[in-house]
Amino acid sequence: MRHHALRVFVSSATLLALVILGLAFGRITDLPTLLALCLLMLIGGLLRFSVAPNYLASLDSVALMAVYVIAGPWAAVIATAVAYLPQVRRRLPLIRRVFNGAQRILATAAGGVAYALAGGPVGDGALSHEARAVFGAMAATLAQHVTNAALVSLVIWIDGKSSPVEFLRQVVLPTFFPMAGYSFLGLLLAVVWLGGLGALAGLLVLVPLLFARWALSQYEVERTAQAATMRAFIQVIETKDLYTRGHSERVSEGVGMLGRQLRLNEDRQSALEHAGLLHDVGKVGVPTSIIRKPGRLDDMEMDAIRLHPARGVELIGNIPFLEEVKSAVLHHHEKYDGSGYPAGLSGEGIPYFARIIGIVDAFDCLTSTRSYRPARSVEETLAILKQDKYTHFDPLLVDAFVDVIERNGWKPSVADQPEPDASVEATIDHDDLSLGSSGGASGSAAGPV
Repeated sequence: MRHHALRVFVSSATLLALVILGLAFGRITDLPTLLALCLLMLIGGLLRFSVAPNYLASLDSVALMAVYVIAGPWAAVIATAVAYLPQVRRRLPLIRRVFNGAQRILATAAGGVAYALAGGPVGDGALSHEARAVFGAMAATLAQHVTNAALVSLVIWIDGKSSPVEFLRQVVLPTFFPMAGYSFLGLLLAVVWLGGLGALAGLLVLVPLLFARWALSQYEVERTAQAATMRAFIQVIETKDLYTRGHSERVSEGVGMLGRQLRLNEDRQSALEHAGLLHDVGKVGVPTSIIRKPGRLDDMEMDAIRLHPARGVELIGNIPFLEEVKSAVLHHHEKYDGSGYPAGLSGEGIPYFARIIGIVDAFDCLTSTRSYRPARSVEETLAILKQDKYTHFDPLLVDAFVDVIERNGWKPSVADQPEPDASVEATIDHDDLSLGSSGGASGSAAGPV
């Protein structure tokens, strides 16, 4: 059903794009200028860069603004189609290649309509009506980007394989203002072109185009570096214990779900997910024999465990892009009633992210297999979270998390783990909720963990 709906949508968009393109070819008045502008658009299209996994952008939109001003919206439609030709041979499914071409033509046409409605001048008139040219460029840029985002979001929604919200969050929002700003380089190009240099003006704008590509590509470079750094940390932890394999990723996913429920902004959401992924990174410094010990921990062993939040902060302390997650990593074992560690904070004195991570951390621990017990069910674990509101956890955040899980569901750990050892005499360990017991330690180290 989805596949059929996708084909209908893409076919309709393609048909409309072809009609618009056909009308544009009937309105060519200055072929040499059009050819020169098409070459400029081709160069911009070749300056491609990644803005997120599986999403590429190019700088032909920068040159496109010049086409609107120099030769008008119809020429812009033709130049856009020509600029897309080299990409037709990319190794993508046919339906994606067809849609990408149609999407570009439709977005360009929408920008052209907005430029015309805003009274944008074409040709030499732009030199004597600068304000109208700027206003028209702003309208065209907005219409083009909104149309592009709407078309891609619709096809993602119909396809159902990924989230339109994630596309908007990861691709459209981070790049909208930079791309809109850089597109005004097209106005500069148009002014220089119309001022007498003609096609030679393209050479003057080529260097800013190259710099724009480099600047925008740094966004994805930074994202990739962040991900690589964090994954390296997590892989070291997971070599220590089969039973906690995948735990950090699941906590990151869980806090992400809760963060979206709480409507955190993009920066806070990203920081929260990073904190969830790295909350246990300090266990790198805990001896493997302690991490793997299935029974009760003695005082010295428990002290080593209690140091892992501080060690985690030390490990990430020199990485600037993780600055916001430090307090969450340090305090994710604090308890709402003040009985946690390392600082014995209570209530809203516990950092907000740490309160969120504490809930999801406990939830995943209980729904995962341990060396001495099988995993608990999701329903049973949610009941435990409700039971421990006000003592272990922030009650409002527990209610929000329970609502998210009941509405969206949860996939518990399915890692290839050994069966629990029934001979081990322990009910919980340092990675579990204390549930009002001694927390898996003995002697003076006993207490909630």
